[in-house]
Amino acid sequence: MKVLKFGGTSVGTPDNLRVVKDILSNGKNEKQVCVVSAFGGVTNLLHECSDLAAAGDEGYQELLTKIEERHLDTVKDLLPVKSQSGTLSKTKILLNDLEDIMKGIFLIGELSPRSLDRVLGMGETLSSNIIVDFLNAEGLITDWGNTGGMIKTDSTFNNAIVDFEATNKKIKDFFKLSADLVICPGFVSSNEDNVNTTLGRGGSDYTAAILAAALEVDTFEIWTDVSGMMTSDPRAVSSAHPIEKISYQEAMELSHFGAKVIYPPTIQPALDKNIPIKIKNTFKPEDAGTTISADANGTKQFVKGLSSVKNIALLNLSGSGMIGIPKFSFRLFKALSEAKVNVIIITQASSEHSICVGVDGSDVEASRAAIAEEFQFELSLKKVNPLEVEENLAIVALVGDKMRDHVGISGQMFAALGENGVNIKAIAQGSSERNITVVIQERHLKKSLNVLHESFFLSEKKRINLFLVGIGNVGGTLIDQIAKQRDYLSENEHVDLRIVGLANSKKMCFDQDGIDLSKWKDLLVSSDLKMDNEAFIQSIQDMNLRNSVFVDNTASADIAGLYNGILSKNISVVTPNKIACASSYENYQELKNTAREYKSKFYYETNVGAGLPVITTLQDLIKSGDKVKKIEAVLSGSLNFIFNNFKPGVKFVDIVKQAGDEGYTEPDPKIDLSGVDVMRKILILIRECGVEAELADITADSFIPEDCMSTKTNEEFYAKLEEHEEHFQSLVKSAEDNDARLKVVATYDNGKASVGLKEITKSHPFYILEGSDNIVLFNTNRYDDQPLVIKGAGAGAAVTAMGIFADIMRIANS
Repeated sequence: MKVLKFGGTSVGTPDNLRVVKDILSNGKNEKQVCVVSAFGGVTNLLHECSDLAAAGDEGYQELLTKIEERHLDTVKDLLPVKSQSGTLSKTKILLNDLEDIMKGIFLIGELSPRSLDRVLGMGETLSSNIIVDFLNAEGLITDWGNTGGMIKTDSTFNNAIVDFEATNKKIKDFFKLSADLVICPGFVSSNEDNVNTTLGRGGSDYTAAILAAALEVDTFEIWTDVSGMMTSDPRAVSSAHPIEKISYQEAMELSHFGAKVIYPPTIQPALDKNIPIKIKNTFKPEDAGTTISADANGTKQFVKGLSSVKNIALLNLSGSGMIGIPKFSFRLFKALSEAKVNVIIITQASSEHSICVGVDGSDVEASRAAIAEEFQFELSLKKVNPLEVEENLAIVALVGDKMRDHVGISGQMFAALGENGVNIKAIAQGSSERNITVVIQERHLKKSLNVLHESFFLSEKKRINLFLVGIGNVGGTLIDQIAKQRDYLSENEHVDLRIVGLANSKKMCFDQDGIDLSKWKDLLVSSDLKMDNEAFIQSIQDMNLRNSVFVDNTASADIAGLYNGILSKNISVVTPNKIACASSYENYQELKNTAREYKSKFYYETNVGAGLPVITTLQDLIKSGDKVKKIEAVLSGSLNFIFNNFKPGVKFVDIVKQAGDEGYTEPDPKIDLSGVDVMRKILILIRECGVEAELADITADSFIPEDCMSTKTNEEFYAKLEEHEEHFQSLVKSAEDNDARLKVVATYDNGKASVGLKEITKSHPFYILEGSDNIVLFNTNRYDDQPLVIKGAGAGAAVTAMGIFADIMRIANS
């Protein structure tokens, strides 16, 4: 024999009921007891209808009509015409009873707990009777089992307590003579006087469990609309997946903290008789589902799942008068109990100076009043402080029997939340170590569940949410690289890289599920959102996504000025923009300190050498205890390109224009040609060595005439360069006469830094530098006789985008 329970969604429509029929048909070779809920949504309609009637609102009649039509239409859809009359007649009688009860509630203007039980139980009574007639019409010999008469309870209406001795006897007596298939209404019961009661929240599950335990069945199945208990709420965590096996205790923990697939009371009767519970998907019966049993710990996964509860409030009672005084906790819990307030979580400091409890947000006012009354004497003497209440909170619970066997679970949980800017308000962990519970702000709930799911279910992909500002040559190339590599990263690195925010100087657009990279240009152009730096950053904060990374592909000082605020919100920053790190030393240090304090990442490898590993190599040298003595470098790919292509007889201005057309220079070429770009780069390297330096400390020997640099537009600048062509020709001729090549070289030696145009002879490593290549020579204590050399392409959209991409992946893999 087996017991099956089908929830409201499973029996919600005629088509769904046909699926249920097929499932029951597959088990017709054994005796089956099937517990059914009310048709989906009907219980809520009945409750609403009752409230309207009690309030004297005649609108209850419209809802009553809606309920009636729902059931009569279902009969007409399910049963052949010749079989409908009996069922319609029976259904109409039940609906007439319901109408009479509602009229009584309306006339009296009162909805007692007893009346509410009578009303709400009608949903299951109606559905079960219709289903019995439908199955019989389909050729399945079926009985109706009156669980309302079999399950005996006390008179605690709305949440009755079962008398198992009387109940078990009635159940066994009935099923001795029943058909091989019995349909029973869930949720309903009665007291010793045969007055209707109900079993409370999750009552249909509980009904099925009571039947399963009384009949000592081999199989107990709960059929719902998901394929088992999930590792987390799939509405919040898209990568949540079914748990194949779970213990009774783990299931109770998860269900207590919001996993609505099964309710805690359901598990106890099955646990007492050691009956495995299977959670199955009505609409995907081939799925394995979840098995709940005593022996479910064969898997290596020590964390089984995450559960959560919204709308939590913390009540904090504190005061010096509480220390060492007995019964303070007792009085608090007694007051809350008498006010019918359920305490969900409890924490107390060892000093006994305060007690903190979590309750449902709807119970705050009742709690406040009860505590004020209980402690009015202590409050008047200021031995107890006024109650502190914090609302709009949520609970997240990490559950697993095997957590107690693994060190560092709590630390891993807190670290994962902290790195994503989630502040923990309260913590509770039982001595069994089966559950670690934290209270957080409700606005962080979705992010927290995803962060923890990624942290503890390592087979899942880590999602990185990117917000890109600047989509010129570098930004556009980066987007193309991400689009091409997404599948590879997903399969090989288990990283789900998504661009969720995008902006240029005019427009911005967002999509928290990920912008379609095949048409990002069109989406940006068609966006109604005008670009505003502050608004863009605010949108990142409002979206509140885990693993958020701000990518600045601009050369904007305004955007660079926002980095500190971004980092302080636990949002990482990746940028080729040198302005921030080359600003004041104080600001440079503040950015690094902020990133460290808030556990966000600040990566700027592409500030020097584009995609070359210059900064990371230098950082590794310093971290490992080496000391830099001298740096000599060609750090401008654009200037190297210009001077490698500038020959006698070739106009200097033409080469500068070519460098701009090919993407080697900044949009304003004066930034490159002034030497400021190189000065910023050598300054950043000096600072990475631990030297406190400013841009003004670097000696600059400019090769560009001053009147060229004072121009306002590129056209004016190019015109001035042409006026000074003779000057540039003299520079290149001098180099040629000396059998040398022109290079803009940055040097740091003996605490002094300089940047200038130099003639490099054949004996120097810089002489052979071609195209837009950069080269850096580090002389250190370890690399003294021969410098450490880093050489390669130092400019261009592709290599710069690659460097930014590499920084993003460093964050993804951290």
